Amino acid sequence: MSMPKTRETQYQVCVEHVAEQGFERMGLRSSESWHQDPKHLVFRLSRYKFVAKMLAGRRHVLEIGCGDAFGTRIVQAEVGRLSALDFDPVFVEDVKARMVPRWQFDVFVHDMLDGPVPGSYDAVYALDVLEHIEPAKERVFLANGFASLDPHGVAIIGLPSLESQPYASPQSRAGHVNCKSAPDLKALMLEYFHSVFIFSMNDEVVHTGFHKMANYLFALGADPRR
Repeated sequence: MSMPKTRETQYQVCVEHVAEQGFERMGLRSSESWHQDPKHLVFRLSRYKFVAKMLAGRRHVLEIGCGDAFGTRIVQAEVGRLSALDFDPVFVEDVKARMVPRWQFDVFVHDMLDGPVPGSYDAVYALDVLEHIEPAKERVFLANGFASLDPHGVAIIGLPSLESQPYASPQSRAGHVNCKSAPDLKALMLEYFHSVFIFSMNDEVVHTGFHKMANYLFALGADPRR
């Protein structure tokens, strides 16, 4: 059977790619999001885009709580090397099953509440993770997460704002036990970094507007305290 030909030649590469490599697959969470609420996938990928631009050029980056790692490739494209972890083996196995040669990265099971990971990283990030950590354990989580940062490392924590929770879906609220306001997030991060910068996000737009009207927050920490 001959390969179909696109009417515009510049798109023939799409047909050739599928013939040679097959279709890329979404992960467990991204597939469910695309089916139930497609726009939410756009929001989540936009968070990875922000992280990618903030960490561009970093030597070795660690993602904490990668889930299905569907957005991880966006960050991987901007940094020298990326490693990722999640505490749930189901998600880590899903990531490994979908790994393709061009975008391979280290991924492993680890619970940050159990201790830090070996190695040295010049950047760490965790998106949609801290809100799932009980407040009594958040300092253990963060201390272990930042323990592997080198002296000039940076970290990004992203989570839904406390003010957004009345509008969260039942699925989201079920796991959200530790959402924060921007001032509280900054105060917490200042325990670990000399400099902390807060960004707000509404849908896929990152800005520096009024934090109480944001539905998502980023804290970027620099110059770790030792």
